[in-house]
Amino acid sequence: MKLVFLPSTRSDLLWMRTYYAHVFPDGAKRAAKQYGNVCSIIRNNPFVGHPVEEIEDVREFSIPRTPFSFIYRAVGDRIEVLRVWDQRNDRSRLKSE
Repeated sequence: MKLVFLPSTRSDLLWMRTYYAHVFPDGAKRAAKQYGNVCSIIRNNPFVGHPVEEIEDVREFSIPRTPFSFIYRAVGDRIEVLRVWDQRNDRSRLKSE
């Protein structure tokens, strides 16, 4: 399946890059590898993530050893990544954003 990052991920990906460039540069290499692994896992197994209770047909899959997760949904022949969520944020904001 094709993995598509929606415009709503833009600020998330920018924050993730900033986090690993300035806050935790020692983890950048490992995070990049894990990010790539998660993209591959979700592409090959779109229902691997657990359902997000607050939002119908949306799943979440954590990027191992990072504070981030993919919030996504399978639609037809593609997987739409809605957010690359920093799990330290308030989950109640997820539904409204």
